[in-house]
Amino acid sequence: MAEIGIDLDGAHPKLLTTDDVQASDVVITMGCGDACPVFPGKRYLDWDLTDPAGKTLDQIRPIRDTIDQRVRELLTQLT
Repeated sequence: MAEIGIDLDGAHPKLLTTDDVQASDVVITMGCGDACPVFPGKRYLDWDLTDPAGKTLDQIRPIRDTIDQRVRELLTQLT
């Protein structure tokens, strides 16, 4: 991520909480499945992506680029 200008020092994955979902209009999960809270009236997107754990940088770049593309597409839909 640093090579595209995003600093992830100190960042770590976190579980999606009930409060997070209640405060959101759109909820994006990445393989969360039944473990994530679901509330009526929210838009849910499950982005089925390869887990980058244990992958080389060359294997991770396409995953990162897919997320970037999907975020950009979502932003155009929301604005």
